[in-house]
Amino acid sequence: MKIKIKRFDKNLPLPAYKSPGAVCLDLYARETVKIAPGQVGFIPLNVAVEIPKGTWLMIAPRGSTHKLGIMMVDSIAIGDEDFCGDNDEYSFPAFNFTDKEVVIEKGTRIAQMMVMKYERVELEEEEHLENKNRGGFGSTGKK
Repeated sequence: MKIKIKRFDKNLPLPAYKSPGAVCLDLYARETVKIAPGQVGFIPLNVAVEIPKGTWLMIAPRGSTHKLGIMMVDSIAIGDEDFCGDNDEYSFPAFNFTDKEVVIEKGTRIAQMMVMKYERVELEEEEHLENKNRGGFGSTGKK
């Protein structure tokens, strides 16, 4: 699958798979962002993306992002196929969970991106479903 991508700062690399088995492309902070303790900061990710019809884009934190003292506010971000304008730059909403200011330097690999196919569903509302109840959300236990 080919996608069109725009970098806002061409001094930063294109997103890239960082190992032969990587399933996501790493994204870079476009500018240095300071986030006060307990606050949310928005880290621009230096890309606008035009994905094919029938696909969606997921942005998630890298596995090591928590080591920087931040976590992604939304857990993941969903990019719809129509979020594709020339200035539709993706960003990373970061929550500083520490008691000190966190500084994310320009060029830090902060997030990862995956593009996946989807099929739109057609809803059929029913009063009752025929399957056996499993016991509620989270019912399979902790172990």
